[in-house]
Amino acid sequence: MSPSPAPSPADLAHPASIAGGQGDVNGVLETEPTPARTLLVWDAPNMDMSLGSLLGARPTSAFRPRFDAVGRWLLGLAGPEGVAEATVFTNVVPGSTEIVRPWVEALRNVGFAVFAKPKTTEDSDVDDDMLAHIEARHAEGDLAHVVVASGDGRAFREPLEALVEQGIRVTVIGFREYAAFAVASEVVGFLDLEEIEGVFREPLPRVSLDTLPAGGAWLQPLRSLRSLLER
Repeated sequence: MSPSPAPSPADLAHPASIAGGQGDVNGVLETEPTPARTLLVWDAPNMDMSLGSLLGARPTSAFRPRFDAVGRWLLGLAGPEGVAEATVFTNVVPGSTEIVRPWVEALRNVGFAVFAKPKTTEDSDVDDDMLAHIEARHAEGDLAHVVVASGDGRAFREPLEALVEQGIRVTVIGFREYAAFAVASEVVGFLDLEEIEGVFREPLPRVSLDTLPAGGAWLQPLRSLRSLLER
């Protein structure tokens, strides 16, 4: 399994590995309880792919998630006494650095830590890096709630269910159309990303076989018919 990514600026300011502050009260050494940590790990490749498939096209600015809204939601989830840690994991295709850089810097300015990994082969994804970071935080002993933004049941279903068995609360956020493993789970919670207030500037044009109106609806092609001639 790949090593956990480097600590975020929040870690450096509030080291998560310290079990709690200590004070001497009446000659007795007391240990302050460590604040419970709520950890968000965002699978950028999977979420981007799911959103593109949902829209049937590359998302415009109106349909791109607002990470400031996600951050506020996470802070509310952690509560005033808890620690909220927001992380995004992404691949960087060679030659796309200048395209990706503004997005990465925007995330960091909002308060997210970003783990970026070169996309050198089809297998160089970030799933193992996400799992390694969750495992590292769990080992520190203050992890109370894990939020995974991904619809990849193959990579995350068993590890997340194992966390639940160990007393860690787990929530998957994503799109109900592409996170069937979480939607159907009896132990892992699920929240559709569109249900988080302010995440999208406009309602997503979601029409699927599961949400057909009484009068029917068109399901637009996912690619141009002309692409058949390009294969």
